[in-house]
Amino acid sequence: MIDSLTSRIFAIFWLTLALVLMQVLMLPKLDSRQMTALLENEYRQGVMLEQHIEADLAADPPNDLFWWRRLFRVIEKWSPPGQRLVFVTSEGRIFGTLQKTEMQIVRNFIGQSDNADHPQKKNYGRLELLGPFSVRDGEDNYQVYLLRMANSPQSDFINLLLDRPLLLLIVTMLISTPLLLWLAWSLAKPARKLKIAADEVAQGNLRQHPELEAGPQEFLATGVSFNQMVSALERMVTAQQRLLSDISHELRTPLTRLQLASALLRRRQGENNELNRIETETQRLDSMINDLLVLSRNQHKNELGREYIRADELWGDVLDDARFEAEQMGKTLDVPYPPGPWPLFGNRSALESAFENVVRNALRYSNTHISVAFAVDNQGITINVDDDGPGVNPEDREQIFRPFYRTDEARDRASGGTGLGLAIVENAITQHKGWVKAGDSPLGGLRLTIWLPLNER
Repeated sequence: MIDSLTSRIFAIFWLTLALVLMQVLMLPKLDSRQMTALLENEYRQGVMLEQHIEADLAADPPNDLFWWRRLFRVIEKWSPPGQRLVFVTSEGRIFGTLQKTEMQIVRNFIGQSDNADHPQKKNYGRLELLGPFSVRDGEDNYQVYLLRMANSPQSDFINLLLDRPLLLLIVTMLISTPLLLWLAWSLAKPARKLKIAADEVAQGNLRQHPELEAGPQEFLATGVSFNQMVSALERMVTAQQRLLSDISHELRTPLTRLQLASALLRRRQGENNELNRIETETQRLDSMINDLLVLSRNQHKNELGREYIRADELWGDVLDDARFEAEQMGKTLDVPYPPGPWPLFGNRSALESAFENVVRNALRYSNTHISVAFAVDNQGITINVDDDGPGVNPEDREQIFRPFYRTDEARDRASGGTGLGLAIVENAITQHKGWVKAGDSPLGGLRLTIWLPLNER
C-alpha cells in the first residue's frame, strides 16, 4: 500500500499509461486473422489430398484442348465435406468454384502464403483459407488451397477495431475511463471529507472528525492538524462564553443594587430628571447585557432545534403587534404583500426574533411610514422592510451588522438601541442558510432585505 499521495498519483499515472500502451500494442497480435501454422491433423489432411490428387491426375492423361476440365473434375471429387479446393497454376491462374469476393480473398492469401514447404492458414471474416499444398501433374506443378468456414469467426466489430488503430485507441480510452474516474474519486475522497468538515466549522459546528486522520500521509497529517485546530477553537469559544457569563453575572449584581438604590432614592425624594436618567441608562445597560449574551450564545450554538413552520403562522403575530405599536406611535405600517402558507424548516424562536428585530428597527427610526412586503419563488422567501427615516450611508451598510457599530446619522445611541439587534438578526438568518442586506428604500429611508430558503434542512 502506497501511503504517499504523490507516489500514489505517480504510480497510478504510469500504470494506466502502461495498460493503455499494452492494449494498443498487444491486441493486434491477438487478431485471429493473422497468418498461423497448420495444426498437425490439418497438415496430414493436406498431404493425403496431395497424394490422392496426384494419383488421380496421373491416371487421367491431360487433353491439350480441354486440359482444365480435369482440374474441375478433381476439385469436385476430392473436396472434403464443407470445404472447397482451389487450384493455382504456375502462371497464376485460379481454378475453383468461387464468388467474386472469395476470388479476392484467395488472391490476397496467395500473396502471403506461397511456400508449399510451410503451409499456413488465415481467417477472412467467416471464411478460412489453408495452404498451399504442391501437386505435380507431369511437367506442370499446381498449388492447392482449401477454402472452408472458419471454426470461430472473429466479429465484424473486432475486425473494425483492429483495422482502424485510432478507433481502437478511442475504445481503449473509453474502457479505461471508469477506472480512471474511480481512481480520481478515491484520491479526491479525503479532500471532500476535509471540505465538509471545514464547512461545518464555518457554520459554527466545532466538532472533531476522526475520519480525517486516515488515507495518504499528506491528508492524514492535514486531518490531525485540522482536528487540533478545532479543539483549540472549541477551547477558545468555551473560555469566551464562560468569560461572558462570568462578566454578566458580576455586572448584574451591581446593576441590581443600582436599580434598588434608584428605587429607594425615588421613594425618599420623589421624581426628578436625574433619577429618570439613571433609571433609563440602567435599563439600557441591562438590555445590552441580555443582547450580548443572546448574540454570544447564538454565534457558537452548534445546532438549533428545527421544525417545519408556515411563514404566515410564524410572522403573523409579529405583524399584528407591530401594527398596534405603530398606531400608538402615530405611524403607519403597511403590508402590501403578506406572508403566505410557505413552508420553512428552521428554529421558530430565532426566525421570529430576527424578523421582529428588523420590524422594530424600522419602527424606531421611521418618521411616519413603514412597509413590509413578502415575495416567494421556487428557491426561497424574500422580505423587504422599508422605512421613511434618515437611512444609512452606502459605506456604512455592510458595517451596521457588526456588534456595537454606530453610524454618525440619526441612527445613533440616542435612539435607545444597544447596537446588537442587527448583529443578532444576521447571525440567525445565516444559521438558516439565508442572507440579510441593507439598501435604499423607495420610501426614502433604509430597506432591509431578508432571504430565506424554502424547506432547507
